[in-house]
Amino acid sequence: MNIILQRKYHDKQTTIGELMIDGTYACLILEDEPREVKVHGETRIPAGRYRITLRTEGKFHEAYSKRFPEMHHGMLWIRDVPGFEYILIHCGNTDKDTEGCLITGSAIGTNNSVTGSTIAYKRTYPIITKEILAGRETFIDIKDEVKG
Repeated sequence: MNIILQRKYHDKQTTIGELMIDGTYACLILEDEPREVKVHGETRIPAGRYRITLRTEGKFHEAYSKRFPEMHHGMLWIRDVPGFEYILIHCGNTDKDTEGCLITGSAIGTNNSVTGSTIAYKRTYPIITKEILAGRETFIDIKDEVKG
């Protein structure tokens, strides 16, 4: 499986990109802004190639086990990000929901928020999780935007 996050735009608070799975558009992704010096909970992760596994502990896992009992197997966890821990792909709407994580979205809202996050998550999560549960190593390639 080929998962690519192509960052398309950023401003002083957010980054918005498109998540592609095997060349097909999956959803929007909202992240924090880029920074030269990391600020905890306010900085997007560096571009690069990262492994995705399932995290089956923590507050997000507990909450999503209840919120999505029919499909939840663990949080999508982006591993081995230099200088960051517990980077997840999850639902949210604004940069206040990210803390470095990747937020799924269906459309761009006002003030660079995303809408339809749950819809996008429920569409994207099973595709990625299926690969992981099948025992296949799963990676995401994050590429910086073409304009800022």
